[in-house]
Amino acid sequence: MAELTLRRLEGGHARIRSVPIAVTPEGFWCCPSPAAIQKIVKNQNLQDKQRSAVSPPHSKASSVQRASLPPVEKRLASTSLRSRLIAEDQRCLTSGIAVPAPSKGQERPQIRQNVEVPRKISVGFGQTETSDLKVMLHGESGTSVRMSVHKNILAGHSSFFAEKLSGQSPLPQIEIHACEDVEIYVETVGFMYTKDVKQRLIKQRVPRVLRILKVAEVLGFHACIKSCLDYLEAMPWVGEEEENVVSSIRHLQDDDYGISPILNRVASDLSRPPSDTLSQIMELVLESREDRGRREMKSLVLKLLKENNIMANGSVDINVQSLYTSCWRCLDSLLDLFGHASEPGFMDKSLEIREPVMRQISLTADNLLWLVEILVDRQASDEFASLWAGQRELAELHSRVSVTSRHLVSRITSRLFVGIGKGEMLPSKDTRKLLLHVWLQPLIDDYGWLQHGSGGFDRKVVEEGIGRTILTLPLEEQQSILLSWLGIFLKSGDNCPNLQRAFEVWWRRTFIRPYVEHHGSLLQSADST
Repeated sequence: MAELTLRRLEGGHARIRSVPIAVTPEGFWCCPSPAAIQKIVKNQNLQDKQRSAVSPPHSKASSVQRASLPPVEKRLASTSLRSRLIAEDQRCLTSGIAVPAPSKGQERPQIRQNVEVPRKISVGFGQTETSDLKVMLHGESGTSVRMSVHKNILAGHSSFFAEKLSGQSPLPQIEIHACEDVEIYVETVGFMYTKDVKQRLIKQRVPRVLRILKVAEVLGFHACIKSCLDYLEAMPWVGEEEENVVSSIRHLQDDDYGISPILNRVASDLSRPPSDTLSQIMELVLESREDRGRREMKSLVLKLLKENNIMANGSVDINVQSLYTSCWRCLDSLLDLFGHASEPGFMDKSLEIREPVMRQISLTADNLLWLVEILVDRQASDEFASLWAGQRELAELHSRVSVTSRHLVSRITSRLFVGIGKGEMLPSKDTRKLLLHVWLQPLIDDYGWLQHGSGGFDRKVVEEGIGRTILTLPLEEQQSILLSWLGIFLKSGDNCPNLQRAFEVWWRRTFIRPYVEHHGSLLQSADST
């Protein structure tokens, strides 16, 4: 195992302590934080004061007593002494300047805790007594690290050090200034002393391995680069990590490191167009018969399509023609099912016969509603509005089918009214007029059920959409539709859409605007005379 040698940098004899470099999920230990250093100094000073205050004078008896300690107590005492020595070494290493001891008559000066002292660390790898090269790292944060290393190991693993050491005159020391990541630099050099770098990377986190990869590239440490790439190929990473990984390795594509297995995780070489894959996904969802899976995947696919439309500007999108092909298939199925469910005596048949038909109506209507949502998001729903407005036969059969099955069909109508009211679609005047004449009454018939038995139905939004759609028609058409609605609303109340806001606008247009315009013209003519 590589060893870390800490040296006390002050006058007098050097005190040396050798401890193993700890391999943790965060990598090799390099240097303690300033907060930890200050804590060690404070605790050590406190222990020194307490020891000097309570320790008895040294005597021969105490020496005899210490010599006769049992083995267990000896080990405990040795461990305690060792920990104090290491703590003292760490305290001393925080500064390269020796602090003279104060005289008896001189008051000890107070140490300012907020002054940042440059940290100087000395580390050694392998057998430090045989090291023949010093590498000095000067970090941007003021940390300086001196590494005692071996020329043959560094030159054999790193093209950077091999070039530095290739001259005729031997270099006793190499200095590297403005080192961006001193800790990772020391750790990467330590990897040169290990047999299996990949084993050392296990349990590391992806951001740290990317830092190691960056330093390994600077050093030309090809074995470490390969181990980092092997780690990234096997390690799961998503989200922000995915972008960091791809941006960190893409430039290695031409260096024969074999990064294709990593990039293939986020990019495919398949020649099949993405639109064909989207169409296949759509068909799988539409053909599903499992309620929960179908419902959740419809929501997920719709969300992903919206994100794709916003982020990619629709560059990779589903074929609109394939959507309309699915719409036609659903409409044909609905018409056939409505015809079957509206046959005389159908409701008198057993539940085993009625249930499959009613369930299929709900399923087909739900599929069609999902397709409409996608068309609206793709800004391609004008044609469907015209298509739906022309379904007179389906609307005539609507009242003969149980409301528990048919109410989802009215959800399609309400979604179109909301889209027109919000300006999400711009169908022609004839289409808007036909849509109201064909489908408004079936919607009113199902309104009570839609409010109480259909999840996700927003009454206020739907009523606003219906009212705004009516107000896009000529004034005579507005009057005809709103007067018809008024008769139903006065009888049904809450079981009918509340179109009072549209009624107010129509009222002002009919009774107030002509009066205002007439008197305004009279005033203008009087002023001109």
